[in-house]
Amino acid sequence: MTSHHVRSVEDTLEDLCVDPKRGLDEAEVRRRRAAHGPNRLGEADRASLWKILADQFRNLVIGILAVAAIVSFAMGEIVQMAAILAAIGINAAIGFVTEWKAVRSMEALRSLGAVQARVTRDGSSETVDSEDLVPGDVVLLDAGDVVTADLRLIEANGLTCDESSLTGESVPVTKTTDAVEAEAALAERSSMAFKGTAITGGSGAGVVVATGMRTELGGIARLTSEAREEVTPLEKRLDRLARNLVVVTLIVAALVAALGWLGGKDLVSMLETAVALAVAAVPEGLPIVATVALARGMWRMARRNALVERLAAVETLGSTSVIFADKTGTLTQNRMRVARLVLPGQDEELRWDGDARPDVPPPLACRLLEIAALCNNAELAAQDDHDGEHPAGTGDPMELALLHAAAEAGLSRGRLLDDQPEAREESFDAGTKMMATFHEADGGFRVAVKGAPEAVLEAATQVATEAGKADALSDAARKDWEARVDTLAAEGYRVLAFAEGQADSAGADPYAGLTLLGLVGLEDPPREDVAYAIERCRRAGIRVIMVTGDQPVTAAAIAAQVGLAEKPKATVGRDLAKLGDGAEADAHDGLRDNHVFARVSPEQKLDLIRLWQEAGAVVAMTGDGVNDAPALKKADVGIAMGQRGTDVAREAADIVLKDDAFPTIVMAIEQGRTIFENIRRFIVYLLSGNLGQVLAVGACAVVGAPLPLLPLQILYINLVLDVFPALALGVGESPKGIMDRQPRDPKEPILTRGHWIATALWGALIAASVTAVFFVALAHDMGQDAAVTIGFLSFALARLWHVFNMRDAGTGLFANEVTRNRWVWYAIGICLVLTAAAAGLPGLSTVLDVVPLDSFGWMLVLSGSLMPLLVGQAALGLWHLSTRRENKGP
Repeated sequence: MTSHHVRSVEDTLEDLCVDPKRGLDEAEVRRRRAAHGPNRLGEADRASLWKILADQFRNLVIGILAVAAIVSFAMGEIVQMAAILAAIGINAAIGFVTEWKAVRSMEALRSLGAVQARVTRDGSSETVDSEDLVPGDVVLLDAGDVVTADLRLIEANGLTCDESSLTGESVPVTKTTDAVEAEAALAERSSMAFKGTAITGGSGAGVVVATGMRTELGGIARLTSEAREEVTPLEKRLDRLARNLVVVTLIVAALVAALGWLGGKDLVSMLETAVALAVAAVPEGLPIVATVALARGMWRMARRNALVERLAAVETLGSTSVIFADKTGTLTQNRMRVARLVLPGQDEELRWDGDARPDVPPPLACRLLEIAALCNNAELAAQDDHDGEHPAGTGDPMELALLHAAAEAGLSRGRLLDDQPEAREESFDAGTKMMATFHEADGGFRVAVKGAPEAVLEAATQVATEAGKADALSDAARKDWEARVDTLAAEGYRVLAFAEGQADSAGADPYAGLTLLGLVGLEDPPREDVAYAIERCRRAGIRVIMVTGDQPVTAAAIAAQVGLAEKPKATVGRDLAKLGDGAEADAHDGLRDNHVFARVSPEQKLDLIRLWQEAGAVVAMTGDGVNDAPALKKADVGIAMGQRGTDVAREAADIVLKDDAFPTIVMAIEQGRTIFENIRRFIVYLLSGNLGQVLAVGACAVVGAPLPLLPLQILYINLVLDVFPALALGVGESPKGIMDRQPRDPKEPILTRGHWIATALWGALIAASVTAVFFVALAHDMGQDAAVTIGFLSFALARLWHVFNMRDAGTGLFANEVTRNRWVWYAIGICLVLTAAAAGLPGLSTVLDVVPLDSFGWMLVLSGSLMPLLVGQAALGLWHLSTRRENKGP
């Protein structure tokens, strides 16, 4: 992109072949529009509904079930095939609903340009649609206008622009026509006005130098569309688990079928066995339970001001190890306020924040605040309650803060103007860096002045005294004031200087013979609860890094106040080395030690996120502006601000904070960690039960005995009975101390070696108990149908009681996270009803091949189902005792 901010106004106009007084004629506009195209951003490709639906079937687990359905059809088992296809359909429907999220970021970006612009064409002013702008058009600007293309400013009369959505700059930027250096960051290109920003004050004109996708906003749109959305850790883990299940299932099914066939069994019966094993191995209820567990977490977070658009992001936030946090509004309150007054004759500045504000301000403070209210273009709302919240009103945030401080001292701008009517205003100028207003007073004119400290100090010849008089401002005194300015700036304050003068006429020089009244330090204070939230992150092993478009000194000061580091140093975007792949490893390690990055561009935000992701971190990114959208999409979890965030940021993010508060992120992390623990718990529950089925079916097939479970019975257990206890486990509350643990390794599988061992032992215990009563039934000549019924009901109830084995080993037998979960008891009640329906409801029992049992049969069912619970509880108790002894030592 051409560096138009470097070139002079004359050179730019010459390059574009345009006279600023006449503009372009219609013929030239048509020619340039044909060459450059319309002034709009490209549209994002939406994923079609059919593609989303088709993606649900590109899954190895679904493939196994599909093969089982085909084999069932070949064997004439139509009902069995229909049941398997129903399981496939349910899984596909759940995936379709949860993943149906249209790509809307680019549409939101395009809406920023859907306005009109006032241009000069053929020597006259006219209003045109923004899409009709072409390079060379002369655009006229006034307060309230939205900039519709990238402009090189050719006229600026007190022109200020709100670029926060594009650059992250928290206050309006003063614009000028002077060229700036080539290396200037986007936020420092004062000679430019960029598409999508807003004019907040003054007037001016600019010549269009870029339109559509060639604008800075278009570049961000391109980054957003090209930024690859990361696959979440949960999705990676579940996919890895599914692949492992597929491999194990295929090996076990093939091995059992081969052994049976080699043992003399016919091929059809072995195929039926293979189908039963495949159905038994696949946890059909897993997608349902995982989705509901995530949805439950999403609902909990929504009640606490965090709206989740992508379910898997709930768990991903729980494994976050790095948070890139925006400063303005996330770590700070997003409001300017007067915090310090530096007055003549005082060694220390006067605190003006909260309880430190004096009840009766000194006379010099009132005099300074009176000037601040007079030399002001903002307007407070009629009923501003001055309670420390946002000062309601219209105008520049800093001017509103000054009016608010004056009102706290009992100085109303309206009453002041009634006594001292304004006769003239000298608008802020980038050359003088000052603003002045003339007011009728005592037969002459009182001049109120505010501006940059260096400019006011240079113009002032006197300094006010506490006695109401003035002393000459010596060079030594001026250097002392400059030192005080530096002290305030180093503490992160935005500093303004105030002075007053006297004039005989309204046309006099406003900056002659000024008397310095003092300095005002303004700040966007940190949120009160941020420091504690950051400390919680530190205990949880989460690194918080500030990434802002604001000034480095301000960013470092806020970072110190909220506890990011004792002496944080802000790395400026222009000083960042090119973060190329595999290059400058030492420099990369150094960057990962930094806590604050200021004045960073959208591309640099992407590079920083990638740098940490390549180091193995799970990265969460907060943002609110257009410039944040690519990074929000690239991060593992994008978190947008709901109150002040742009539509672009919200559409690109996974989570939207309704209150814009950093502590809400910490709450979400806690919920994410809890959800993962719950998911891990119910996966062990589901897989151990399924493994028990596989072991029982496989063992019986190998020894040539009848199968203790039929495929339809397995589907009923897996898809109907297992789902409710698993759901109950998935919605458990947060365990104590979960935020005192370190983040999980992103490479760690969803089930560790210890979990697999526990799953195998639980599965073997269930299989041994149920197989034992199945063979007892066969030995007592109860008939194969009755024995299979006993096996089915024993499995159903054993897996139901098995939910109590999912408690932590260190918890009590009767008081633990499972027994305290009321949903577990609801699930048990529902499953008992469903089990009774399977055993005695006409039609259902026939489909499931369940026959009536005598008292001995029911005794076998109860003993076979309760044995895994009794043995399991005894094992957990012994494990807890042995662990306590090891911890105590000899």
